[in-house]
Formats: sequence, structure tokens, C-alpha cells
Amino acid sequence: MQEHKGRAAFAAVDWGTSSFRLWLMTEKGDVLSERRSDEGMAKASAGCTFGKILKSHLSALGAGEDLPVIICGMAGARQGWTEAGYVTVPALPEAILKGAVRVPGEARDIRILPGLANRNPAHPDVMRGEETQLLGALGALGDGTHLACMPGTHSKWVRMAGHEVLEFSTYMTGELFDLLSKQSLLAHSLLGSEGMDMEAFRIAVSKAVAEPGRATNLLFAIRAGQLLEGAGADVSRARLSGTLIGLEIAGASGDALNAFSGTISLIVSGRLGDLYAEALTALSRPFITIAADDAVREGLARAARSLWFQSKE
Repeated sequence: MQEHKGRAAFAAVDWGTSSFRLWLMTEKGDVLSERRSDEGMAKASAGCTFGKILKSHLSALGAGEDLPVIICGMAGARQGWTEAGYVTVPALPEAILKGAVRVPGEARDIRILPGLANRNPAHPDVMRGEETQLLGALGALGDGTHLACMPGTHSKWVRMAGHEVLEFSTYMTGELFDLLSKQSLLAHSLLGSEGMDMEAFRIAVSKAVAEPGRATNLLFAIRAGQLLEGAGADVSRARLSGTLIGLEIAGASGDALNAFSGTISLIVSGRLGDLYAEALTALSRPFITIAADDAVREGLARAARSLWFQSKE
């Protein structure tokens, strides 16, 4: 990563369930240095304390003892470091700035941002970390209505009017893929897989969107396809991924996508982002991509400026 000249004004942290990312940043939001590890909330709550993990990474970068820290993600969960509650939607993403919670018992000023909650009893939902991506993506989204998709272990689909989050829904697509590929009878079909057959992926996406009511049948057909057709492991992996992503898109279609005629905002990074882009292309759905890393850093920088450098906003 390119280094920027300047003095570190704060540290920004995206603390997920299984990952930890920290950046030293200037007041303007330029990145000076970064640290990444697998010390997510799961490891922190299993033995190592959150404070110990954070201090080790700050020390490795030579950060001063008085450098403030802004955090988003699962560190603010009930089972995390310090609970940082939820802001109820409809709400502007900027509303999370007012809900930042200071971690008690720490000499350093450490703040954790709250998540967002959809408190509709018929469709209750929560998010942590993605709200900060939305905050950072506002400049790219512009005015008008938006439908944003944020793929991940638990993918989020967010409907917005202007900059206001109206509602959102979560799909456990990534977690289901992991469970089915490792702990179900489909694991036998994926043994030896080293890649993914993209034509099989595209076909699986289209079939799942067309026939979402056959979800479990489509999944079993992956195993049957191997037994009866001799489908290879790469084809089976593609069919599993395409089926699950297609079912997710079909679910989002039922409550938001069909009513939305504009371009979908895909806030993504890495290989998973490529798969969602491929799926939307196969379905002829227009979309733009916004880098998730850039969005979360910008969101954290906006929060830091609001808390400690208000004159810079």
C-alpha cells in the first residue's frame, strides 16, 4: 500500500467476527500504515482480551499512547468488548456518529460505533460494520433511491431513499456455503475442488432465481448430478455457490429488487465480489461496484472527524 506523508491523527479499526483490520490515518483520512490478522471477536472473546489485541497492533506500528481509536463491527456486540447498541431504521447513516460508545477503563480514547436495527416484528434484522461502509459510500451513491448489496458471510441488502436507510435484510449465504460444503452430503461432491466452473455457476444462479421454491431440491441435485452425470468437483462447487447466491438474489427480489429499476450498488472486495458481479451480469441486472475497504475506511474517518476534528468536516 502506498504510504502518505503526515502524522497519525487516529487509528481506525474494522473488527469482525473472524478478522481484524487496523489503519493509522491522518485527519484527512489518508492511510499511513495498516495491520491485518485473524484475531476477530471469536478469538478475542475466547481468551485474548480485546484491549490486549488492540494494544499489540498499535505498538507494532509505533502508535502513541494518546492516539484515539475509532472501531466498527463486532467489538460492539453484546458478546464483544463494549456493547454499542443499535440505531433504529429508518435513519441516516450519520446517526451512528451520535451513538459512539467510549470503552470504559481505558486511558486511551477508544470509541465503538453502533450498528443498525430493523425493528419491524415481521422482519427483525441487525447489522454491525456494514453501516460504516454505507456511511463511507454515501459520496459514491449520490441522491435518489438506491439498493445496495454487501456480500459476506451474512450478506446485507439495503434499500435507501437519498441517504436514508429505509430497511435492510440479511442472508446467511456465506455461512450456509461453508456448512454445506464441509458438513453435508454435498461435501463428497466437492472433494478435490481447486476452482469453479463459471458456466455452471451462471446456470445455477439463473435456475435458483427462476425456481426459488425448489431450494432444497436444487441443492440435492448437486449430489445427484455428480452420481448420475459424473459432474466434477469444480462443477459441483460452482453449482452450490450459484444456487445459494441465486436464492439470495431471489429473496431480495421479493422485497426490494423487483420494485427497484435503477442500478444496484455492489459494495464488495475480493473473490466474493467477483462472484456477485458475475451473478448479476448473468441475470442482466445493472450494477456499479464500490470498494468495501475504501468505504469502511472513509466511514471510520468521517466518524473520527465528527468526534475529534469537527472543524475538518
